[in-house]
Order: sequence, then structure tokens, then C-alpha cells
Amino acid sequence: MLWTIFVILMILWLLGLISGYTIGGFIHVLLVIAIVVVLIRIIQGRKPF
Repeated sequence: MLWTIFVILMILWLLGLISGYTIGGFIHVLLVIAIVVVLIRIIQGRKPF
């Protein structure tokens, strides 16, 4: 489930980079959340991907 959330957040972030600055702040918050999810998985001893 975390992997799915990570992928969705990364896609939304990439779309935000393409679309410009309209929702840029929100997209960067999503990026930070995606990175935190991966770090939590690493800390738990699971594969990050």
C-alpha cells in the first residue's frame, strides 16, 4: 500500500513540474510526503521499492 501511495505522489509531483507554478507548493508538499514514506519503509527494514 505504501508503494502505491509513493507512486501516486511521485506522478502528481511530476505533473506539477510540468504544469507550472499554479499548485507548485502543494506538489512539493506531496514530494516531501513521498520521501518520508520511502524513508519509513527503509527504517522498517523493507525494500524501498
